[in-house]
This record gives sequence, structure tokens and C-alpha cells, in this order.
Amino acid sequence: MFAVHLMAFYFSKLKEDQIKKVDRFLYHMRLSDDTLLDIMKRFRAEMEKGLAKDTNPTAAVKMLPTFVRAIPDGSENGEFLSLDLGGSKFRVLKVQVAEEGKRHVQMESQFYPTPNEIIRGNGTELFEYVADCLADFMKTKDLKHKKLPLGLTFSFPCRQTKLEEGVLLSWTKKFKARGVQDTDVVSRLTKAMRRHKDMDVDILALVNDTVGTMMTCAYDDPYCEVGVIVGTGTNACYMEDMSNIDLVEGDEGRMCINTEWGAFGDDGALEDIRTEFDRELDLGSLNPGKQMFEKMISGLYLGELVRLILLKMAKAGLLFGGEKSSALHTKGKIETRHVAAMEKYKEGLANTREILVDLGLEPSEADCIAVQHVCTIVSFRSANLCAAALAAILTRLRENKKVERLRTTVGVDGTVYKIHPQYPKRLHKVVRKLVPSCDVRFLLSESGSTKGAAMVTAVASRMQAQRKQIDKVLALFRLTREQLVDVQAKMRAELEYGLKKKSHGLATVRMLPTYVCGLPDGTEKGKFLALDLGGTNFRVLLVKIRSGRRSVRMYNKIFAIPLEIMQGTGEELFDHIVQCIADFLDYMGLKGASLPLGFTFSFPCRQTSIDKGTLIGWTKGFKATDCEGEDVVDMLREAIKRRNEFDLDIVAVVNDTVGTMMTCGYEDPNCEIGLIAGTGSNMCYMEDMRNIEMVEGDEGKMCINTEWGGFGDNGCIDDIRTRYDTEVDEGSLNPGKQRYEKMTSGMYLGEIVRQILIDLTKQGLLFRGQISERLRTRGIFETKFLSQIESDRLALLQVRTILQQLGLDSTCEDSIVVKEVCGAVSRRAAQLCGAGLAAIVEKRREDQGLEHLRITVGVDGTLYKLHPHFSRILQETVKELAPRCDVTFMLSEDGSGKGAALITAVAKRLQQAQKEN
Repeated sequence: MFAVHLMAFYFSKLKEDQIKKVDRFLYHMRLSDDTLLDIMKRFRAEMEKGLAKDTNPTAAVKMLPTFVRAIPDGSENGEFLSLDLGGSKFRVLKVQVAEEGKRHVQMESQFYPTPNEIIRGNGTELFEYVADCLADFMKTKDLKHKKLPLGLTFSFPCRQTKLEEGVLLSWTKKFKARGVQDTDVVSRLTKAMRRHKDMDVDILALVNDTVGTMMTCAYDDPYCEVGVIVGTGTNACYMEDMSNIDLVEGDEGRMCINTEWGAFGDDGALEDIRTEFDRELDLGSLNPGKQMFEKMISGLYLGELVRLILLKMAKAGLLFGGEKSSALHTKGKIETRHVAAMEKYKEGLANTREILVDLGLEPSEADCIAVQHVCTIVSFRSANLCAAALAAILTRLRENKKVERLRTTVGVDGTVYKIHPQYPKRLHKVVRKLVPSCDVRFLLSESGSTKGAAMVTAVASRMQAQRKQIDKVLALFRLTREQLVDVQAKMRAELEYGLKKKSHGLATVRMLPTYVCGLPDGTEKGKFLALDLGGTNFRVLLVKIRSGRRSVRMYNKIFAIPLEIMQGTGEELFDHIVQCIADFLDYMGLKGASLPLGFTFSFPCRQTSIDKGTLIGWTKGFKATDCEGEDVVDMLREAIKRRNEFDLDIVAVVNDTVGTMMTCGYEDPNCEIGLIAGTGSNMCYMEDMRNIEMVEGDEGKMCINTEWGGFGDNGCIDDIRTRYDTEVDEGSLNPGKQRYEKMTSGMYLGEIVRQILIDLTKQGLLFRGQISERLRTRGIFETKFLSQIESDRLALLQVRTILQQLGLDSTCEDSIVVKEVCGAVSRRAAQLCGAGLAAIVEKRREDQGLEHLRITVGVDGTLYKLHPHFSRILQETVKELAPRCDVTFMLSEDGSGKGAALITAVAKRLQQAQKEN
């Protein structure tokens, strides 16, 4: 028993001594945590260099765009071909991707030889040979009658400018076919396939093997967005935000970047951690000075590093009693498979002895322990370096997503990772230690490169089909110049109908006289009260106007109008308004004061004088009973009487659009048009009295409130209305009414977008085909979200955040589509608005018999003010459709408040002038 203990003690002491000896000898190969964190930092800097346009040419880590824009989402299905060219044989695969509610892939493959005379002969013959083998495979598998998409794994350095194109930079391995370098390999293969008339194949993707690994794993795990290969060579790829990739145009979405990290250190960035053995190995390699990182990590070099170390230790008398064999002197005699065998848990020492004996050496027990530890240090360093670079990629992903913790999966392939018994465990442990804020899962890839090419093709095919369907929907919102000219002409005709006595009753554009007969001239002065009713909030204002310097001071208070009041009785509504006025007068210390009042009432009214307005019909969600067909000024007077606390001089009932024009007219006498592009949409302008048949008198001008929101209610623009417009209209409070407004105003644009998103989701093109309860909710998609989503400054990540607030769990691709939908809907709205405005400015030019008209449009409304592109598109449309009109757009400052006071002031001035006359 004692002897056994003695033996065990002797062996453990021997092991400890040998390990210490090797540790001392290979001190520089052992990397501390601080060193790894520093390498991680250096690799981050190299990634930045490779991504930036200016520094990419000199960057060691090339960060090549792959044009793979999305990972599988599980909805891929169909048959795909895959072809893997890059080794001593090439492989053709048929991959069947089945949806049926679960992710399932079936593969059939065949290997074909690559004879030397083919791979080193003429380039055309090489591609014809590949096409012949593909034709043979399709014939064998009875696929000739089918049209199939193909993915090509081409494991040679290529410069890609799109997914289905790659210019060969240089052949590597044993390939040397003439006339292929600097040409597009996809078009070369396509040309060769055309010789086979009975073969209908589309090459949709050219793929790097690392990308193939990521895509294969991403099919099984949607969190996979990194691919790593640790095999004969080493490389990594990951999904990068487009906004960070200078080398490719466009900021939307993500793209897979092939880092080509094997070249990390080629610029000297790793000199301080390279050892004498790394330098010796590099000098004896086929590509001295290149792929420095790869030479410290990958399977092609680990065995050779171990051989160089053992040789030096033997020469120093630290191993084999100083004896060396001719095999130990021979390059390549120790391979990575030997390193893996020597590090096996139980049989490692026995394997070590066997391998050393095969090398012509006579190892002692101590030698075997030492050699095994050399292998451990070399392979551990490889895992450490790999982990440091991978940790840099994971940190970048986490920062791109702006999250505190990242949950992600890394797809891994390669012989070192697969056959080395300790490698995966070591790699995982170090990665988790370096990035504690990332929850990382490692997933081993199955048939990575070839199956991956099929997955890239499946995704490209899905995206191509989806793109077609999405474009079909978006095309409904793209208006041609001819369509816009047609809208302009129809609007012009409706304007004329509305002005004529005969046709006025049938006109959809009401053309209501406002009895506002003049613009401010700067002499207006005094204190005025203004009321502003037009939405869910009601304002009361005190406006002080001083003449001479054109100065206006305003004091106001906002009151809410509850839904039960908006949709209750007329008496309740006007009593509530008077209550708000009383509160304001009390608040301002003006109780009992009798002030001239302007009432901004932003609903269609028929006026017979400036202080009389009969409500034609409610809009914007108001439904108060017993108001339509009644004079709103009388209703307000009655409510004031009922309260019996104060008396007010109601001088003018005003539309907010007219107020907008007057506010800008106060600053610019050229302003004769008012436009509102906000919750609602409307236009007013100064018309010659001779053209207004509804009002007597031919002298001077009067402002016409067009109420153009009703344009199209007679079906004249049905040719450009979509099924989504119909949905929105039918679900509104006033079906069949205000059709133009429902295509152009803020109250409805978000609802149009919601209807499109529901339709696209039903088609499986968005949100994984899942319609959330929130998306089913009417009114959830407010127009302010359109403005936010379309902002040029907003990254897709922020778009996703907005969608998440709406209960929509979107992918990056979903966010791009939502942004496009918002853009299409708001662009059409701005163009339609522009076409309507062009009709009015052209009418004014022709009425005045001018070759060229200069005019200012006063504009208000949240859509015009806050949407990032609406104002620009509207202005461009007017310029295009009315080229002989020089239109200036002036933003109005509080048209409904200040404007109402100015109309009241002008009316008082004109009344005074009339009296004096």
C-alpha cells in the first residue's frame, strides 16, 4: 500500500516539475487576462479601420461586405441547389427547406473530382466542367424540369459589390485556372450553364464558408449573428449595422461582414506577443509576413509550432536527453490531429508516447508529460487569441444594439474546434470571462459551407419574393407625373364648380365665402379676444395688437374638451365653451370687460356675413347633436346669455386656414393663400369678387375657404385610391366624406399605414406573420410616429424601439419595411397636397392674366412643420406642376389664435371705414 502511495507521489512530483519546466521555457506564450483585454481592444480598433472608407485600403483586417442582408427567419421553404468549389473535390447539393411550422432541412449531395488539368488549365474550361457536373447531378436527381435557385460557396478571396457577384482577387490552394482573376465568377459560371438548354438555374448568392457557417446555425437558432471557423484556417463574420459600413451605400438594415481576421497583425499590431517560434514558422511558410493571427491559431500551423518548440527544447537538453530524430527536424511531421490526440483526457499520455516513438524518439515518462504540456500551452494560446477577437466582435454587437446585456449565438465550424478535445471548453470559458455582459451560446455547424450557401440562397429567394410583394403594395402609392397633372386638373374643375351658382350645390370642393375682404395693412390696434375650437383642445386667447411696429402680444389658456362633450348635445358643447371663457377672463382679471371677439371654428361653415356661420357638417371626431344646419355664432351668443355673466362683441367667425393666411399676411402683403397640413387638410385664398357668383358685388376680393378635404367625394379620384384608403374611410366617423383629406391629413396617414402593416403581416411579410392585438387597434399608429420613423437622423434601432412601444416585436428587416411604408404614404400625401395647391396658384396666375406669378402661401399644421420630408416634397410638386408660379412658403405663427384676432381687427377697421364713408 505504501509503495502505491510512493509511486503516486513520485508521478505527481514528476508531472509538477515537468510542467514548471515547460512553463518557464514557454513563458511568452502564456497570455494574462490583461493582455487578452488589450488584444481585444486592438482588434476593435482594426475593425473600425476596416469598416471606414478612408482607412480600409491600409487596414490589415479587411472587413469585407458580403451583401448577405438577413438571417433565416424560419419562413424559408423550397428546393435549392448549392455548389462548393474550393478543394480537391467539389460538392453539389440539393437542399430541401421545409416550413410546415417547423424548421427542417433535407440534403442530397454528390462529390465530383477536380482534375489538375481542369483547375490549372483554361478558366472557361473550368466553369464548363463545373456546369457539366451540375447538369449531371440535376439529371441524376431528376431536377432538369425545375427552375431552381443556386448558392455558390467559393472559398477564394473575392471582391463583392452585390450578393450574386464576386470578382476573383487571386487563386489560392492548388487552383491556377487562366483568365479568371479580376473577372466575375458568377457571370462566368452563368455563361457556362447557358450551354445546357435544359437547365434553368439562377445563381442568387456567392458565399464565403464562414458566412455559410453563420447562416446554417441561424436557421436553427435565430439569435445566431456571428460565425467563426477554427479549422485549417480561421475566420469570423458577424451582422453589422449598415450605417457603420462606409464601403457600401445605404444606412438601412444590417449586412454580414466577413472580417478576414486571419490577417490581424500583418501590420505589426501583434509583434509584442509573437514569439521566436511564430517568427520561425512564418519564415518557413508559403506566405511569409501574411496571416499572422491565423498562424498563431489555426490547424494548419498548431502542429508545426509544437514541432519547432520540441526541437528547440531537445537542442537545449530539456527533452529526450538532448536526442533529436530526423523526423523531428522535418517540417509538417507533427500535425494538429497529433496535438489533439496528445491532449486527450485519459489516453493522452499513451498517445503522446506512441506519436513520439513514431517520430523516432525514445521518450521517458517525464518527456511525455512535458510534450503534452507543450501541446496544451500552444492550443490554449490559440483558444485565448480566438476568444479575444470574438469578444471584441460581441462587444461591438452589444454596443450597436445599445443594450446592457446581449443574448446571442455564435455558429462555429472547423476541424480544430470539432476534433480537439479541450478546445471548445477553453474557448467558451475565456469568451465568457472577457465579455461578462454577453450571454453567449455556441452552436456547432452541420455541413456549414455548403448547407450555408443554400440557406443564404433560401433567404435571398425569400427576400426577393417578399420584395416583389412589398413593392406591389408600395407601387399603389407611387403617383406618376400624369396622375398628379390629372389631380391638378380635376381640382381646378372642382374649384370652378364651387364658385358657380348653378353647380355650387353639387361641388365636392365647397368654396365657401368667408366675408373676409381684406388683409392686414399694419394700422390695426387694440385688445381682442380669440377662441380656437378645432380639436380635442380648446383655447381662449387675449391678443394685444400695436400699430406702427406690427407687434402682437398674446396670452392664452388651453382647456380640454372631453369626448362626452364632443359627442354630446350642442347645448352642452357651447355651455362648456362659455365656462372656459369665464375661467379665462377670471384668470386674466378681465371679468365684465366687453371685448371684440374672433371665433376660430375649424369646421365647414356656410357664411352669409363675417359674423354668421352655419355648420355644414362636423369633422375630426366631433358629433355634437343639434348643431349641423345651425348658426354657431347664434349658439355661442345663446350660451353667453344663459350664463348671464358677461357680454362679448362677436365680430367674426373664422376658419383656422383663413387665420393662417391672415397671420402671414400681417408679415408679408404678398400672402394671399393659406394652407393647413395637420390633423386636417384645407386651403383658402383671396378670390376676385367677380368670380364668386354666390355673393353679390364684383369689386375687390374675398377670401374663399375651399374646404378641399371633400375633393373626390364624387368619385373623381377613385382611380388613385387604394383598398387601404377604402378600409380607413369605411372605419371612420364619416364614411364616404372628406376623401382627399383622408389621403393627405395627419388624422388618417397613421391609420393608412396601420392597414398596410396588417395586410403585409397577413401575407407573412412582416412581424413573422403575427398580428399583435395592438396592431388590430384603430388609431394606435399616430401620425407623429410617421414623422419619427422617417427622420433621417433615426437609426433602425430607434425605429424598432418605437415599434416595440406599439407592441410590435420587429426585426431589423421589418423596421426597414415599416419605414418604407411610412415614406410611401406620407410622400403621396405631400404630392396630392402639392397638386391641389398647384391648381390654385395656376388659377390665380391665369385670372390675373400674368405670364409669371409671385405669391406667398402661409402654412400651418403639424404634418408640414414636424414631418422630416413632407414640406420639401409638397414644394417640389408645386414647382413641377406650376412652373410659371414663383411660390414662397411662409410658416404661420398661431393662425387660429393670432389670425382670429387679426381678422377681427381688420373687420373692425373696415367697419369703421364704412361708417366714416
